[in-house]
Amino acid sequence: MITIQKEDVDIGKMINDAKQRGTGAIVVFDGIVRDDDIREMELEAYEEVATKELERIATEAKKQFDLFSVDIIHRIGRLAVGENILIIIVGAGHRKEAYEGSRFIIENIKKGVPIWKKELRRNGDRWVQGEHQHGSGKSP
Repeated sequence: MITIQKEDVDIGKMINDAKQRGTGAIVVFDGIVRDDDIREMELEAYEEVATKELERIATEAKKQFDLFSVDIIHRIGRLAVGENILIIIVGAGHRKEAYEGSRFIIENIKKGVPIWKKELRRNGDRWVQGEHQHGSGKSP
């Protein structure tokens, strides 16, 4: 599953779904809203382009690291501290491929997927610039 959505997901079910014949390792990345003077986080995406880019990254990771499965769920909307933002679940025959594939995916999401985060902080809101973003940091 590759999707951008407002709803949270059942990570346990996703892990179970990733298990298939030959799977020897599953790596789970769960990015959450941290309590770092943040009240909430607001995420926006250019959904059509972002989804296509996530699919491209997943396809490339599968080929490069011989992955059996890749699931990426990126949430948008207003999220509270402790909520899931980004879930990546990678299944492979061996741990090395699973770890390396997962890292490849997260690094490429940070570099090139049009998703923007606004931290709603106790001492003032701010846009967080990812590696792929440009400008003053005030808006996407």
